[in-house]
Amino acid sequence: MSQNQSTYEKARALIDAANSADPNQVSVDGKEWPKELLYSERMSDMLKRYRPDADDAMKLAIRAQHIERWKSPRNAYPMDRIGYLKWRKDLYKIQANTAAELLQQAGYGDEEIERVRSAVAKKNIKGNPDTQLLEDVTDLCFMEHYMLEFVDKHPDYSEEKWIEIIQKTWHKMSDNAHQFALSGAVKLPETLVPLIHKAVAGPT
Repeated sequence: MSQNQSTYEKARALIDAANSADPNQVSVDGKEWPKELLYSERMSDMLKRYRPDADDAMKLAIRAQHIERWKSPRNAYPMDRIGYLKWRKDLYKIQANTAAELLQQAGYGDEEIERVRSAVAKKNIKGNPDTQLLEDVTDLCFMEHYMLEFVDKHPDYSEEKWIEIIQKTWHKMSDNAHQFALSGAVKLPETLVPLIHKAVAGPT
C-alpha cells in the first residue's frame, strides 16, 4: 500500500468510526445501520456512479458531508426560518471543521484539508468545482434515497409546494448532474417521477 493510499484509508476509517457512533439506527433490507454511516455509504456509492474519476480528497469530503450530524440537532435552534438558517450555517461549519481535524489526524497536508473543509462547508457552490461536486452528489442521493421519505413527512404540502422544492434543488445542481438524474442512472421514486419531470420542465 502506498503512503497516499494509507493516508486515505486512515482518514476514511476515522470518518467511518465517527459516524458509526450515531445513536440513531435505521434498518435497510434487514440490516441495522447507524443513520449517518448509512448516509455516507450512499453518498460514496453515488459519487462512484456519478464521478468515478473523483480524487481521494473529494471521496473523503463526500463521505464526511454529514459527519456527526446528530450532535447538532435542529431543535436546538428556534423553529422558524431564521433559526433554520442559523442552524444550517453552524452545522456546515462544524461538519467542515470536524472533517478537517480527522484528515489532519490521518496525516493529510494543508492543501487537501482546506479543499475538504471548503467543500463540506458548502462554500461557493457555483464557483468551486469541489463544492459543486459535493452538492451534485448530495442532491442526487436525496432524490434516490430520501425524497420519498421527505414527501411522506409532509402530506399537507401542495403540488405547487413540491414543484418549488424540486426546482430549488435542481437549480443548485450542475448541468452534468441534471443529465445524470434524468438518464436512468438514478433510481427516482416511481410515484414521484411525474412530479419531478413536471418540476424540471418548468422555469428554474
